[in-house]
Amino acid sequence: MSSSGLSHVTFIVRDLDRMEQVLVAVLGAVRVYDSGSDTFSLSEERFFLIGEGDAATWVAIMQGDTALPRTYNHVAFHVRRDDLPALRETITGLGLDVRPPRSRVEGEGDSIYFHDHDGHLFELHAGSLRGRLAVYSTAASSGDAVG
Repeated sequence: MSSSGLSHVTFIVRDLDRMEQVLVAVLGAVRVYDSGSDTFSLSEERFFLIGEGDAATWVAIMQGDTALPRTYNHVAFHVRRDDLPALRETITGLGLDVRPPRSRVEGEGDSIYFHDHDGHLFELHAGSLRGRLAVYSTAASSGDAVG
């Protein structure tokens, strides 16, 4: 028995409206559910879809107390490389904390890293697993290191 894939991602946030603004403005999320004052789960919650059709990602946000340490634990969303400059402007305009990029091997894809208001780290990545593995394979065979 094995998993057939990702079901959903849940973020605990202090302010549902503020997080919804981030999801909609940066990721193009569409809200598909709002519990209002009902609490079928642990607290008030909203569900969003990011992407299209059967490949859409279900993201849930729940009202709660957050005290997250800032680590490299993150969720990454695929974006088009050409969209990165406009996305960086949107993220900055929302007052989010844009992080410096990490060292990369040439060709593995470009990214923007940012923390939301509650400390969750997001990555907007213009690349693919297939592309990254090809670059790593080439770098490993030539002795190149990340830098």
